[in-house]
Amino acid sequence: MQKKDQSIFTKSLEFDDHEGVMYLRDESTGLRGFIAIHNTNLGPAVGGTRFRHYKNETEALQDALRLSRAMTYKCAAAGVPYGGGKAVLMAPKKITKHQKEIYLTAYTHCLELLHGHFFTGEDVGLDAHDITVLAKHSDSIIGRPRVGGMPARWAAHSVYRAMSVALKERFGSESFKGRVCAIKGLGNVGIALCALITKAGGSVIAADINHTRVRLARKRFQNIRIVPHTKIHTYATDIYAPCALGDEFNAVTIRQLRCSIICGAANNQLATREDGKRLFTRGILYIPDYVANAGGLINVVDELHKGGYSKSRVAKNVAYVATTVQQIIAGSRRQHQPTNDIADAIAEKRFHRGRARV
Repeated sequence: MQKKDQSIFTKSLEFDDHEGVMYLRDESTGLRGFIAIHNTNLGPAVGGTRFRHYKNETEALQDALRLSRAMTYKCAAAGVPYGGGKAVLMAPKKITKHQKEIYLTAYTHCLELLHGHFFTGEDVGLDAHDITVLAKHSDSIIGRPRVGGMPARWAAHSVYRAMSVALKERFGSESFKGRVCAIKGLGNVGIALCALITKAGGSVIAADINHTRVRLARKRFQNIRIVPHTKIHTYATDIYAPCALGDEFNAVTIRQLRCSIICGAANNQLATREDGKRLFTRGILYIPDYVANAGGLINVVDELHKGGYSKSRVAKNVAYVATTVQQIIAGSRRQHQPTNDIADAIAEKRFHRGRARV
């Protein structure tokens, strides 16, 4: 671990009075990255570890700062007694399985320096095997395969519940029958969401840059329609579900949308706060990402419960996501304000007061 000039943090556009940022570097393994702690008013910080190739450290830092801030809001909105953090590891362009294990082991040494002030688990670039490797060397790992498990299934469930509420608001019925949903990203969450929607009678069009994931989806869902990932947001659908990376919506892409509802699992879907207003002005019902995808978080943090992990408690708390979505939509309608602004206000009220629904 090395010290970094403070100006790189405080001058960042994404810096939002973060409580701390740890710069990670280990020459022997090639480890480089950041752990960002945004706010711990509600409790210790939690957030996934992202393993991704970045152009440079500045890009990686921006991602860590933005994602950790979003975790604070997600924890508060989900009503769990934890704060927001995030780890971003800079992945080499090429790395073997053995090299990755060595790299992740070096990372756990940095985690232990935080003495339980940050708990982390799976995010982009990590799988169940990687989590097992991390858990061998650190007590700060959540989402362990043999305990709560990977969070994708629960994230899909919370997105599905949020979609149901949005359908009720927009069309007067929660039913998916006859509805068309576009899913961008066929990772674990996207595939699970496909299963839930098709089982409920909905139709799915989908896209992914990973051809293996596309083949898997085609094999599992015979009626799925695969479209170009650069064009999927332009198709006429009832629901558009971003389930890949963030910064999906901006002044350009919002003009191209032909959906009634946006509700997906990707983090940080809005490029700027103003993009929420653009969606609102266009009459598109946007369910804030950190509210919709909270199921994964709810599942993994339950491992930290004093009484141990409880699947039934997780299911109950994931079901509560629908109530939060209802509150946000009602507030947006009543105040005539974008849903992202309403959701932020609810979350900020909770974490500034340092209280959570337990």
